[in-house]
Amino acid sequence: MKGNVSLNSSFDLTGRVALVTGSSRGIGNALARGLAEAGAVVVLNGVDEQRLKASQDAMARDFGSGRIHSCAFDVTKSGDAARGVAWIEEHVGPLEILVNNAGIQHRVPMLDLDVNDWERVISTDLTSAFLVGREAARRMITRGRGKIINICSVQSDLARPTIAPYVAAKGGLRNLTRAMTAEWAASGLQINGIAPGYIHTEMTQKLVDDPEFNAWILGRTPAQRWGTVEDLTGPVVWLASQASNFVNGQTIFVDGGMTVVV
Repeated sequence: MKGNVSLNSSFDLTGRVALVTGSSRGIGNALARGLAEAGAVVVLNGVDEQRLKASQDAMARDFGSGRIHSCAFDVTKSGDAARGVAWIEEHVGPLEILVNNAGIQHRVPMLDLDVNDWERVISTDLTSAFLVGREAARRMITRGRGKIINICSVQSDLARPTIAPYVAAKGGLRNLTRAMTAEWAASGLQINGIAPGYIHTEMTQKLVDDPEFNAWILGRTPAQRWGTVEDLTGPVVWLASQASNFVNGQTIFVDGGMTVVV
């Protein structure tokens, strides 16, 4: 305890506005729910307006319509990112928490990789965090506070065949987290990353169902299991809260120990 701030209250996000990019489904949606459970006012984001609205309605039933919003915009376009953040500031409230989660994967050997696919992955997985992060930081710096959480990956540190653009993007995102810290920490911002291991979601179900790949994951991970979306929400809530006010520029690996063994 410090002063009148209890340990519990330091994790409380009540009333704080949080934007989670790429949050109409999957990990992004789970992170949005975790922030809402901690009290945040959550803005969902995606480009599929119909799916985004369905996700907003589902969350509103659980947390109340006044706390769940959505804003459809393309995070890879500078103008869209600027308009999206401006809309949130005007219609929802001052943006205090940004989770840069939007990302895609493309599996092709490098010798066969089309440069357009390379650029598409880099744009979605790395450039978007720069664009949305910069727009959020403009307001956060003025107010002297703010949390930016970049969703990295074990591929921020490791590599596997056929996913070169993803590996390059996630490695870049880890260093972008450091660069943001170098420029914005003095203004009261905390910028950190979460690096998930292999997480069991509907998007990875085919990999879970593949006996060979599943056996490799279980053997390669000291915890001997796949991660769950619930494994990620606690660290994200911590990084979004006052409890992490002196944590800056770090990438927290949530991978069951995968990256610490050979």
